[in-house]
Amino acid sequence: MIHLYTGNGKGKTTAALGLAIRAAGSGNKVFFAQFVKGKMYSEFLVLKNISNITVKQYGRECFIYNTPTSEDVHAAKEGLEEIRKILPGGRYQMVVLDEACIALYYNLFTLEEFLRTIQLAPPETEIVITGRYAPDALIACADLVTEMREVKHYFSRGIEARKGVEY
Repeated sequence: MIHLYTGNGKGKTTAALGLAIRAAGSGNKVFFAQFVKGKMYSEFLVLKNISNITVKQYGRECFIYNTPTSEDVHAAKEGLEEIRKILPGGRYQMVVLDEACIALYYNLFTLEEFLRTIQLAPPETEIVITGRYAPDALIACADLVTEMREVKHYFSRGIEARKGVEY
């Protein structure tokens, strides 16, 4: 199945992390690929201690706010190439493609490349995709789509990201 968590609300990566932990807890192997982001987030301190979860980041330490650099494009393409090699083998029962929609939004790789890549997964592999701005074609091919909608957020009151909550 293909799971898609999108929208402008908080919780997309958190939902994917919860699924990854649940899958690992049931004995499945999980590959957690994070596009665009390159900083060490608190959740990775825990995930690295779970033997059947592999985490890799394909981004730089700063988030893209304007035009992506060639380094941003290279990192994302490197990640997609690794996923392209991993998926067909069926080694992982769950593959998380965190912030893949943001990578698509910033044209770090094409939608066609991405769709061809996720189609390489064996039927028994769960694919989990996150990020704002999910394209319609991705929504159409997903089996489960959840849109996180921001109703209210403390960022609008000037409260910065907090360790253990946002990172």
